[in-house]
Amino acid sequence: MRKSILLAILLVSGTGTVFAQDAAKPAGVEQKKAPAGASVFIVSPKDGETVGQEFVVKFGAKGVAIRPAGDPTPGTGHHHLLIDVAELPPGNAPIPNDATHKHYGKGQTEDTIKLPPGDHTLQLDFADLSHVQFDPPLVSKKITVHVK
Repeated sequence: MRKSILLAILLVSGTGTVFAQDAAKPAGVEQKKAPAGASVFIVSPKDGETVGQEFVVKFGAKGVAIRPAGDPTPGTGHHHLLIDVAELPPGNAPIPNDATHKHYGKGQTEDTIKLPPGDHTLQLDFADLSHVQFDPPLVSKKITVHVK
């Protein structure tokens, strides 16, 4: 919103042509190109499955190698599990590390998580050595689990 207001002020004042181009460019770190044909997916649980409050989530990847955070090998990265996240985090910054953005920087391919009863969404977001999403983002289909 602030960027839009600033851009409008600059354009109205006649000084915004250069700034308008710069405003469209995201600030932050540079995203690495996603390996062609790569994909990530949740192996289990399945979409719509009913699970207990503590359950195992298994991660899958195809066309990309899983390596710990910090490993500079091109075309590699590690998983992040997004829990009840409506939108992907910004692609020009590291993925947040909090209760809804779980990091697996040691190269883990599964985790036991605990959620309160109710419906919850899960989605994988695969990132590079610095926890930054690839371009385009390598994300799984978002699934819903019913926690009893």
